[in-house]
Amino acid sequence: MSDDNTKNLPSHQDIEKDISDYLSKKYGDRVKIIGFHAQPDLEVGGSITADQPGDPKISYMDFTIKPEDLCAYLDEYVVRQDQAKAVLSTKICTHFNRIRNAIDNPLQAKRTVGQIKNNVLLIGPTGVGKTFLIKLIAKRLGVPFIKGDATKFSETGYVGGDVEDLVRDLVREAGDDIESAQYGIIYIDEIDKIASARNLIGADVSRSGVQRALLKPMEETEVDLKVPHDPISQIEAIEHYRATGKRQRRMENTKDILFIMSGAFTELDEIIKKRVQKQAIGFEGEIHSKKESGRYLKHVKAEDLIAYGFESEFIGRLPVIACLEELTVSDLYEILLNPNSSMVVGKKLDFLAYGIRIQFSDEALLEIAQKAVHEQTGARGLVSCMEKIMLPFEKKLPSTDIRFLAVTRELVTNPRQELARMLADKEHLALHEDQYHRLYQEEHARIKELIAKKRGKYLAEHDVVPTPERLGIMAKQCQDEVLDIHDVCEIFIDYVKHIKKCEKNISAKCGIRVTFSEEAIDRILARQPLNQDGIKTLCDTLGTAFEYGLGLLEQKKGVDHIVIPGAGIDRPEQYITDLVRDFFKTE
Repeated sequence: MSDDNTKNLPSHQDIEKDISDYLSKKYGDRVKIIGFHAQPDLEVGGSITADQPGDPKISYMDFTIKPEDLCAYLDEYVVRQDQAKAVLSTKICTHFNRIRNAIDNPLQAKRTVGQIKNNVLLIGPTGVGKTFLIKLIAKRLGVPFIKGDATKFSETGYVGGDVEDLVRDLVREAGDDIESAQYGIIYIDEIDKIASARNLIGADVSRSGVQRALLKPMEETEVDLKVPHDPISQIEAIEHYRATGKRQRRMENTKDILFIMSGAFTELDEIIKKRVQKQAIGFEGEIHSKKESGRYLKHVKAEDLIAYGFESEFIGRLPVIACLEELTVSDLYEILLNPNSSMVVGKKLDFLAYGIRIQFSDEALLEIAQKAVHEQTGARGLVSCMEKIMLPFEKKLPSTDIRFLAVTRELVTNPRQELARMLADKEHLALHEDQYHRLYQEEHARIKELIAKKRGKYLAEHDVVPTPERLGIMAKQCQDEVLDIHDVCEIFIDYVKHIKKCEKNISAKCGIRVTFSEEAIDRILARQPLNQDGIKTLCDTLGTAFEYGLGLLEQKKGVDHIVIPGAGIDRPEQYITDLVRDFFKTE
């Protein structure tokens, strides 16, 4: 080979980069090329940052949330379903608190041999919030969470997904952290679809086979994270061997992974009804309507689920059962009224993407709820109705100068007619804008009240006094940026912490202890733009304005502490001048 040809050959680094780019395009960020010269990351001092075996680094290992606290959190997002929220809050809190206690007390952990996990079975019609509840809980706890569909799996050895793939997906969701993943939640929906057909003769590999495949993961087993049918895990294993020269067998134990199943179980109530009426003549005998038949679900027992088509071993691994109720018009209306409503918030974000702000009247929300109940799909009906009503506006308004829209009852009843009138009649358009601002103020008052009622105690515990002015600023940020109340509370806790830090900096600069009154903190938070850089800039300006005057007070009068009022934020130079003058007048 000539020297010219040799010069044109790419280096091994270039080859690795090309391979890495190709794999990233095909498989995403889950595949990484380590390379021949890969070295472990080192901290200052040379210690390896990689996780040591048995070293629990999971942030939520200090899990201390109580069932009532978790239930109160769910109440802020989910209407009705009190029994299901109570069951889930209690058993899930107990599950994670037992894990924490076992880690803190290794000797007690030895007593848990043969312990049955609090795996949960959720039963309820479509659109009542089964998946939403579990997502909320996983978010609140901060644990890795994945959702699977029971219908895509098959028994091992047959065509279809492997149930152990759920565990592998959980590890990937945890950032490839095996330690974190072993304390995650696996949620499987449509579990009623794998019940064995009651009139089938012979093996039902697509149903009962999946039940049997789930038995070991639901209890305790070691799942190999590298399998032949998963090209990603194979590539990762090859790269590990290239980098280290050693084969690696990565396993995930499912002992502490919580499994939650859910399904509609459409014919289960008939099975329960037959058992109940057979055991006790006249028991709830007045119930005959199919619309009321769901009331039998609260009497569900393991024998009913076995009769439905589940194996006894499978049901035995689901000791906790919670039933959710069908939603009524008033329930759907309450969902829409909730400031945390994903339907209303989602639609606000859709329009905000075009710079258009919308507000819904209570009458409009009630009309949408009444339309949605006829869909017979629970809360999902709200989404479809909302889309049908708002689609003409979402299509047309971005091409106009309209930036405010009030969704009224008239608009919900006749959307296309109302749109045409808005575009043709400027006075009618101005009326809509006035209605928008009125509805904005009404929502503002509701959010202030909700923050004070639901999060006031939490804010006070974190040294954030919920003054009326502060609540108003927080509510405004919730509205203007379409943020969750919990997120805004965390943001303002950080803001106040930053202000306290600035107090210390001003004190060090002026040589005298300086604190801001609650009124002054409100004035700082009211400044725009509101962010940590803005707070720091304002406090630096205040420190410069106060430095000379406070230095005089400390030297001449021996003053060791000054509380800055609201006036000191609005007019700092005037305030410090008046303060020094008044102090020296008293001599």
